[in-house]
Amino acid sequence: MEKVAIYVDVQNIYYTTREKYKSNFDYNQFWYVATEGKEIVEANAYAIASNDPKQRQFHHILRGIGFKVHLKPFIQRQDGSAKGDWDVGIALDVYEAASKVDRVILLSGDGDFEILVTRIQERFGTKVDVFAVPGLTAQSLIDVCDKFVPIEEDLLLRRI
Repeated sequence: MEKVAIYVDVQNIYYTTREKYKSNFDYNQFWYVATEGKEIVEANAYAIASNDPKQRQFHHILRGIGFKVHLKPFIQRQDGSAKGDWDVGIALDVYEAASKVDRVILLSGDGDFEILVTRIQERFGTKVDVFAVPGLTAQSLIDVCDKFVPIEEDLLLRRI
């Protein structure tokens, strides 16, 4: 059975599905599609901590599906800008797991992950599937992954 590790950039998936489809990603359907016939070694979802009850409920749902949810505080800078991404944390976790699995499934369209994907393919021979929104995914990431799975209607909840 193929060993798989899953990593979700929750903010990227949320904003890209909302922008393109005015809808939300269906994590249950994704889990069904992505995990069938596979041994899930690790499944992490990276999100921003919130006191909003709906966000907390969403994090609880992710845990119920099978994800370990990693939360980071949203940082508002004095100049008005904000920071709240998980790119480095995701990259470190993916790199550490890559030698122990046959395939990494990355849910993000962020081109910053291109070098990570290339590195784990070269160093460990690990296959990488990317699930992301077409048209809002870095072409460089699509070009280096082993399989690009476009997030389309079949992976969305009904419209908001």
